[in-house]
Amino acid sequence: MPAQPSRRAGGRTARRTARAAPLAEHLRPIRAGLPGGRYQPLSHEGIKRIHEAVLEVLETIGLADTPQSGIDYMTKAGAILGDDGRLRFPRGLIEDTIASANRSIRLSSRNGKNDLELSGSNVHFGTAGAAVHIVDVEGRNYRDSTLQDLFDAARLTDKLNNIHFLQRPMVCRDILDNREMDLNTVYACCAGTTKHVGTSFTEVDFARDAFKMLHMIAGGEDKWRARPFVSNSNCFVVPPMKFATESCLIMEECIHQGMPVLLLSAGQAGATAPAPIAGAIVQAVAECLAGLFYVQSIKPGHPAIFGTWPFVSDLRTGAMSGGSGEQALLTAGCAQMHHFYNFPGGAAAGIADAKIPDMQAGWEQATSNVMAGLSGLNMVYEAAGMHASLLGFCLESLVLGDDLLGQAMRCVRGIEVTEDTVSTEVIRQTCMGGPGHFLGSNQTLSLMQTEYVYPELSDRTSPKEWDELGRPDLIQKAIARKDAILSQPSSARFAPDVDRAIRDAFKIHLNT
Repeated sequence: MPAQPSRRAGGRTARRTARAAPLAEHLRPIRAGLPGGRYQPLSHEGIKRIHEAVLEVLETIGLADTPQSGIDYMTKAGAILGDDGRLRFPRGLIEDTIASANRSIRLSSRNGKNDLELSGSNVHFGTAGAAVHIVDVEGRNYRDSTLQDLFDAARLTDKLNNIHFLQRPMVCRDILDNREMDLNTVYACCAGTTKHVGTSFTEVDFARDAFKMLHMIAGGEDKWRARPFVSNSNCFVVPPMKFATESCLIMEECIHQGMPVLLLSAGQAGATAPAPIAGAIVQAVAECLAGLFYVQSIKPGHPAIFGTWPFVSDLRTGAMSGGSGEQALLTAGCAQMHHFYNFPGGAAAGIADAKIPDMQAGWEQATSNVMAGLSGLNMVYEAAGMHASLLGFCLESLVLGDDLLGQAMRCVRGIEVTEDTVSTEVIRQTCMGGPGHFLGSNQTLSLMQTEYVYPELSDRTSPKEWDELGRPDLIQKAIARKDAILSQPSSARFAPDVDRAIRDAFKIHLNT
């Protein structure tokens, strides 16, 4: 006679099944935009000293290599062009810029269901970067990243609850023409997800072409301007303290076209930024304040994300070290400066120096993501999938990052202390005439869904259960979930007539 399953085992299976089912939105214990800000590595005095240094740098050093259009905009607004060609910004001018800047920005999603409200210490995790390789976890090697890989990353992002936005994480190296690469990047990202998308452009004319495509996707220029669902990631500076001419011209065009811009300053401490963490923050903040003044001089009130993205060097070799504790501190310090100015801002976290999703990648990604979240960083870029210090992107790591970021966001949410949660009456009833444990209490059952986060892939079984389940491997589980998502058609795909019109107007490399 076959053995009958125990009631306990049957109950465990039912509970596991219930936990694996998707939660209704109102029951989810975490969501995009939870407020952080509890972690503050900079003292009040340190913030003030950094701010004073920023004002001095902008007033006495300024920035070089400003395009003529930028000189025209900014000198008209009060900046001073020196005989040495550097553009300087008087203290009062920067103080006025700080006072008049946006305190809140909405980044639209294409379907309106995943809009991001950037204000205060609201936290959002997403991708970013320009990786040139894709990580093959099964072959344990790297290959060139392709348009299909980018499309797959977008499709995965669309289904992963804790990846709140998609900024292009890799370069499509199978498209050699830069114009076609820029346009296909926009197409693949938007066809893969309805969440907010970030991208960059190589030349101004390519950006103009992209806006024609975006108007087609949106259903008209008016609809695009009402809800711009793509933002421009713009490296407007070449650290230290120089404007990037072509990027500035692209930024000007994006502003005129109603596209939000990410003002991205990405110096590398010890190389293109000062080695001290505080000095790297000073330079990044100064460069971004100059960029914010630039934006305001063109169109006051235009949405601009304060993108202090300084990175860290391993000073033994000069190589970038995105997974270091110093990088985590640097990002958290930048978030504090955003809060000091009350700017919507973003920075990088979640980068692994590790080449594959192993234990090293786990501690590197978790440390900086948790610290970024606790610091209340509005936009945490490069939070999932990034390896080899931004050289490699891994689709399986993106899937695993969904679990990691869920735990990070639970830390961001913190501990709610109320009359009910201190639980004195529940303790009394349990200990005085009750069962002596809390497993079946109404309070425990009611909080299972709303207080606790259950990972999709992480293993919490006992060694015995793990053995009975065939000793499941985390990477194999990530591969299986990736394949399951990618086996389904993209839910973000365009209407057939829109897709045909886009393909008639542009050379799209993705198969229909």
